[in-house]
Amino acid sequence: MITGVHALLYADDHEAARAFFRDVLQVPHVDTGGGWLIFRTGPSELATHPNRWGDGPGDHVDESYDVSLMCDDLEATIEELRGRGAELDGEVVDQPWGHTVRVKVPGARSVMVYEPTYDPPAFA
Repeated sequence: MITGVHALLYADDHEAARAFFRDVLQVPHVDTGGGWLIFRTGPSELATHPNRWGDGPGDHVDESYDVSLMCDDLEATIEELRGRGAELDGEVVDQPWGHTVRVKVPGARSVMVYEPTYDPPAFA
């Protein structure tokens, strides 16, 4: 039986990325030895999306997977994260399924933080 999801975020500077998740996002974690941190992500969801949804040049993604972080109140989360030194990678975007913003992760690509407008099955 599947009991959870283990997500990986690859980084050019893994120490900076780990410090960001530990110190700025303040995600609880364990050290599995030698500074290898595993972060608790709480309830999780897994979705499959098409990699193409039209014929235009921006109507596809080249990614095989993505990591997004969920929150209850995006505005409050942004304020809190900025207070800890986080930088946004763009403006808040209202999507049909939630309010989103990308947050820069030092040493890695940015991650989406979003407030869903649906009832997440992870919390049901």
